[in-house]
Amino acid sequence: MRILLVEDDAKIASFVVKGLRAAGFAVDHAPDGEDGLHFALTEPYDAAVIDIMLPKLDGLALIERMRKAGVNTPVIILSARGSVEDRIAGLQTGSDDYMTKPFSFSELLARVQALIRRSSGVSESTRLLYADLSMNLLTRRVERGGRNIELQPLEFSLLEYLMRNAGNVVSKTMIMEHVWDYNFDPMTNVVEARICRLRDKIDKGGTKKLIQTVRGVGYVLKEGD
Repeated sequence: MRILLVEDDAKIASFVVKGLRAAGFAVDHAPDGEDGLHFALTEPYDAAVIDIMLPKLDGLALIERMRKAGVNTPVIILSARGSVEDRIAGLQTGSDDYMTKPFSFSELLARVQALIRRSSGVSESTRLLYADLSMNLLTRRVERGGRNIELQPLEFSLLEYLMRNAGNVVSKTMIMEHVWDYNFDPMTNVVEARICRLRDKIDKGGTKKLIQTVRGVGYVLKEGD
């Protein structure tokens, strides 16, 4: 999952970026509203965390321009302004949630995860299921046929993306855009390497293969032989 953070406070930005990446998210950081708008309009994101008081373009104007441009990325406002009027203004502009500073990172993470679940259509469910493979989004526990599978954060994010798109082929470019936080380089084999490691863990033993390669196109989570 890929997150956009628009925050001009370097200390807060570093804290949030490190926390989100440790939780398995790919994160792009913009230090001002203009850069944030550029990212929002040109890159795909599963959620955005946006401060209100930003240089060059304030957060409310940024969100308003995103919505007018047809960008429906779920947004959490992160702001020092905590009055009822400020919250109402933020929500009316087009944000989906509002948090005030100072804040607990664990709460921010939980809200980001909940926002992504709602926007992806899984509602309040905290589990993804496909065949005999299950993923608990809260405990981050992955099991297949009752066997616990230990995954690194990046592997967890990669499998989550495949499970959310189960049955649909996803290209290497799509994977890079949603799981990694840098643009796709056609000369790198990082996706193939990670898929290989993930397949070794998920399709271990005599179980049916779930992670399928569609040559020349990408990958799909689908029951095979």
